Amino acid sequence: MTASTPSPGSPVEFIAAPSSLGLRPNEAGLEPETWRGPEVLLATGLAARVGASVSRLAHPAYAFAPQSGTRIRNGVSIRGYSLDLAAHVADARARHAFPVVLGGDCSVLLGCLLGNRRAGGRGLVHVDGHSDFFHPGNYDTSERLGSVAGMDLALATGRGEPLLTRWPGLDGALVDDSDACQVGERDAGTAEFDAAYGDIARTGITRITIQQLLARGPAAVASALVDWLAARALEQAWLHVDLDVLDQSQLPAVDSPGSPGLDFDGLDALLGPLVASGRIAGVDFTIYDPGRDPGLAHAGRIARTIERCAAARATQA
Repeated sequence: MTASTPSPGSPVEFIAAPSSLGLRPNEAGLEPETWRGPEVLLATGLAARVGASVSRLAHPAYAFAPQSGTRIRNGVSIRGYSLDLAAHVADARARHAFPVVLGGDCSVLLGCLLGNRRAGGRGLVHVDGHSDFFHPGNYDTSERLGSVAGMDLALATGRGEPLLTRWPGLDGALVDDSDACQVGERDAGTAEFDAAYGDIARTGITRITIQQLLARGPAAVASALVDWLAARALEQAWLHVDLDVLDQSQLPAVDSPGSPGLDFDGLDALLGPLVASGRIAGVDFTIYDPGRDPGLAHAGRIARTIERCAAARATQA
């Protein structure tokens, strides 16, 4: 497919992807409420302020029982949802729009990457407080169902069940290790991290921990990431933002809050230059859970970060 690079000031299209499929049930044994995130954020007036159009996927049914033929929670449903989301992303790219996908949980990343690949894009900047690198090589799939929100980077780089690593019209992984950069892991070097998915250190995936990010500063890291994109000749990469990269004092309303992390201004300072570089083809924002946000106190500030990220298109270099 011929590459379609959004031009500076190209229209923004919000794609609402109200899914909780990639998460385990919450503490009450119910479906997590990340699926409510897109509409709560849009209700702040986000689309009108950005001047963006909005397209919407349906809220998919959450299965509490294992699905046939897979050891991944909601795996069959996630494949179908990913194919639908990929069509939305590819269509937006074909119209030279800048897709901003509002999740939903991190499983939406797979559809975003597939859609971007179909539109001629390549590469991933994975901003997340966790590496999300569980795969059958580092845990026993017979002991528990895997949850895609903890596996998305592994699946994106081709590690895991074919159900979510092999896609129509695509040879190989959604993203090569050498074209992926993980930014924000807060537990690197701990015994817990090493036992979970410390094997990521033995891959070709570039990694910047949250400690390194905070020490160097978001602006300096953003500049380094732009240089990395250029060195890899990545002109239409996808940007994934799991909001748990924020410190839990800033945003507790996520599935797995933690510290250390960025504050909102720091996240803005990281994302803005990346998008303004012209090397980002689209972005997704995930894991905000309105069910963990009494009074929806954090929705407005999250929406402002998304608005600022989208506005960076107008200042594209």
